[in-house]
Amino acid sequence: MQAELNYKHLYYFWVAAKEGGMSHAAARLGMAVQTVSAQVRLLEQSLGHALFKPAGRGLVLTEAGHTALQLAEQIFLIGEQLPAAVRDAATQHAVRLVVGISDGLPKLAVRDLLEPVMAEPHLRLMCHEGEFDDLLADLALHRLDVVLSDRPAPANPNLRLYSHAMGHSPMGWFAPANWLDVVREDFPASLARVPVLLPTSHASVRPRLDHWFERRGVAPQLVGEFEDSALLTTFGSSGMGVFPAPERMREKLEQGYGLTWIAPCDEVQEHFYAIATARKVQHPLVQRLLEAHLAGGG
Repeated sequence: MQAELNYKHLYYFWVAAKEGGMSHAAARLGMAVQTVSAQVRLLEQSLGHALFKPAGRGLVLTEAGHTALQLAEQIFLIGEQLPAAVRDAATQHAVRLVVGISDGLPKLAVRDLLEPVMAEPHLRLMCHEGEFDDLLADLALHRLDVVLSDRPAPANPNLRLYSHAMGHSPMGWFAPANWLDVVREDFPASLARVPVLLPTSHASVRPRLDHWFERRGVAPQLVGEFEDSALLTTFGSSGMGVFPAPERMREKLEQGYGLTWIAPCDEVQEHFYAIATARKVQHPLVQRLLEAHLAGGG
């Protein structure tokens, strides 16, 4: 088994490499040359490679030594930054909230879902987007404080995760200006004549949309499928096609993206959940988030 790296030995090597030899390093460190040389030899033994080689009356770095020096530079540069980083963190009194965002969740809805905690003084919000199962694993390992998703966590006695409904929104159809007149004519049959964009099966609403088409006997002219709802919105607003989105996002889509609401997607709902772990002491902002949506009915 390889010995653990001794950072004291690495530091002596770093100084010797920067100063151009053992004697100059000893002078800088206020130590005997023999002491510095012995520390460097111990580092070489632990790494299994020589870091210096004789050159005339002095020493130069070997190829292994050059590589070690480059990494040592990075290590000790980070070390120099550590005191200031810790001091800043201690004086800012930041409240850190780490949120996992399921890839199937409409991104424009995330800001609304987090609204109850956004006014927290010194909030430091960290959002990580990922696949649903990966986010649940990180939540169980306490790498995340909460996961926002379009579906509840599956039953798993080993994970002890709890899903809290944060409301729902009916789905509606939105169109860019270039497809507006065509899609309005004989809707929803017109969806077979205009390009349609849909979320992929990563989104829990996709099967409900497929059933909606089946019930109406419409075979959509599907031209794009997107795991990321933000990408779907971007391509839709650029004129690529019409697409469904939660009606709670209607104002943002119309004012921010120049889209027009066409009609409701009857009986199709987008659901929103906050998933948290069972903790004796819950993160205060997660608790506030859950309580706010419970009191407001989502």
